Amino acid sequence: MSSSAPQHPRPAGGRHRLWSVDEHLADVLAAVRPLEPIELQLLDAQGCVLVEDVTVPVALPPFDNSSMDGYAVRTADVQGASEEFPAVLAVIGDVAAGSGELPTVGPGQAARIMTGAPLPPGAEAVVPVEWTDGGTGGGAASGMTPASAAPEGAAGEVRVHRAAEARAHVRSRGSDVQAGDLALAAGTVLGPPQIALLAAIGRGTVRVRPRPRVVVLSTGSELVQPGEALTPGTIYDSNSFALAAAARDAGAIAYRVGAVADDAETLRSTIEDQLIRADLLVTTGGVSVGAYDVVKEALTAAGSGEGDEPAGGVDFRKLAMQPGKPQGFGTIGPDHTPLLALPGNPVSSYVSFELFVRPAIRTLMGLPESEVSRPGVRAVLKADEPLRSPAARRQFLRGKYDAEAGTVTPVGGSGSHLIAALAHADSLMVVPEDVTSVEPGAELEVILLG
Repeated sequence: MSSSAPQHPRPAGGRHRLWSVDEHLADVLAAVRPLEPIELQLLDAQGCVLVEDVTVPVALPPFDNSSMDGYAVRTADVQGASEEFPAVLAVIGDVAAGSGELPTVGPGQAARIMTGAPLPPGAEAVVPVEWTDGGTGGGAASGMTPASAAPEGAAGEVRVHRAAEARAHVRSRGSDVQAGDLALAAGTVLGPPQIALLAAIGRGTVRVRPRPRVVVLSTGSELVQPGEALTPGTIYDSNSFALAAAARDAGAIAYRVGAVADDAETLRSTIEDQLIRADLLVTTGGVSVGAYDVVKEALTAAGSGEGDEPAGGVDFRKLAMQPGKPQGFGTIGPDHTPLLALPGNPVSSYVSFELFVRPAIRTLMGLPESEVSRPGVRAVLKADEPLRSPAARRQFLRGKYDAEAGTVTPVGGSGSHLIAALAHADSLMVVPEDVTSVEPGAELEVILLG
């Protein structure tokens, strides 16, 4: 189900003024609510945010067990043991992992024991097999004879060449976690280690906020899918792949829709079809002022005049930023599904995703505000010439960040079509609206993309 975000009022004259980056982001996040929690199987819950505290029902490990393959012994029986004067013990049987009935180790006795097997009654320590002759009567053993190949290895005698202190090589019951301990707190993102812990304490399902379903549509009659042949005037569709991958990276389940031609009715129909599987819709292209800006046409009431009210609550606006000046945002459909319409130039599209779509996805996931946006740092500009930026625009330039040196170096130019440079960048350098030039050696804000 899509988040049922309420339609929300926007500042008067929204499409007739220049919005700041911060105002637009606040408007987006005001319309997004965390998805409703559901109960999921463990592997289906990977990447989701836990909505309940999980306590430990049973101690881990649930019993004293061996951390080595070796022999369970009484410490008094191996006191003073050496290679010259080994302790000779009677082997009374095997204790394998999963063993139920356990032999009792008495004076002068030992039991072969495997890693993870419960410590048998009477035993106080485990001596590794490498400290013994392995029951062969020879020198130090390098391993045990498999039980299936030589069941007689579970009987006879073993020579122990080293002493062992009490509890040596024994994992104590509850040494990992105790029953009643907090295993995982609400708000935890479930990765492989957290899934492992849940399984270890016996949880088959867990209550989480599901990963948002994000549908990405690119628009443009000039777009051709990778693998197909280009014809004159066409280019490959890279935006839908970039944004679908970015949505997955943000934690979402992404669905990529192949490029939609520049036809408003086709786009409207495609969006309606996709609403059933979308918690968030992202379009790219068609949001500027051209005659073929199909997204703007399709989602504006009459598809023409500046005075038209946005259909379905979608608003098209200009932002005081570069790249990414034209943006669209609103909610559509019966569930008021959020829709973000991004510009079509590849760098503009990706920068817009990082600034606005990623925070929306992570808000839908239920992550805290501190984890919604990419982290930022301050870094010193390392360049041969100043960075130039237009007045009254917040500029985002691609950079390569050196954490050890605390520097950032520009990658490529400022053009919004330079996708090759974007592939080699790991950060965005931010030039504020009131700054038109940043000199080499000056400090500036850097958004980390990795």
